[in-house]
Amino acid sequence: MKVNIQFINTEHYPIAEGIINKKLDNLKRKFDWIISADVFFKSEKETKGKGWICEVKISLPGPQIHATCDEASFEAAAAGVSEDLEIQLKKRKDELVAH
Repeated sequence: MKVNIQFINTEHYPIAEGIINKKLDNLKRKFDWIISADVFFKSEKETKGKGWICEVKISLPGPQIHATCDEASFEAAAAGVSEDLEIQLKKRKDELVAH
């Protein structure tokens, strides 16, 4: 699986990058049909949320899966977005098995 990670409006955080790579590797082991992932870490100062955003788009056969999490740190946002992605991937797998 190809993973593209970008940090937008913030400096590079190697710890957050390591966490998201580990989480995506776990997802890849469970769902071997994942093609690639685009990860965006964003810092927004004036926001209604907590300001540290992790956004992930996963390419699969069929439509892409997208998840976003706004937390108090990039590490927490990476963990939250991976949980959301796993739920969506399980639903997609159930849909594929049903057909």
